[in-house]
Amino acid sequence: MNNRASSRHPVPPERIILFDAVCKLCNGWANFLITHDHGRVYRLCSVQSTAGEQLLQQFGYPTDQVTTMLVIEQGRCFEKSEAFFRVMRGLGWPWRVLVILRLVPRPVRDWLYDRIALNRYRLFGRYDYCRLPSTDHAERFLDNH
Repeated sequence: MNNRASSRHPVPPERIILFDAVCKLCNGWANFLITHDHGRVYRLCSVQSTAGEQLLQQFGYPTDQVTTMLVIEQGRCFEKSEAFFRVMRGLGWPWRVLVILRLVPRPVRDWLYDRIALNRYRLFGRYDYCRLPSTDHAERFLDNH
């Protein structure tokens, strides 16, 4: 499992999903989470925000080019397909059933993930700026700068 732990900085105890806020696909993912995370298990954080940049640095990721969604849980950072499956498990039924796809070997899962992630702007587009959450969703975001 590819995950990174940070011992230099304290990590908030909550579960955080870092995403690219200028990516239209990633914004769709954030909207999906807001809609389906009924237990409010996850907080969202844009990699373009101050908090997002700090978390990227804390876990050793570059701040100038992010090619994966990251999930932080219990001081560990997960990426690519493993991050996706952690979120699906955390959302509960019926989304939890998608975890069965973990039977696909990780190199294959991550290769497929990378194909989409590396082409996400071309396939889905991008915003010219970081969209701010609506007022009724603002509390779901760690940092909406």
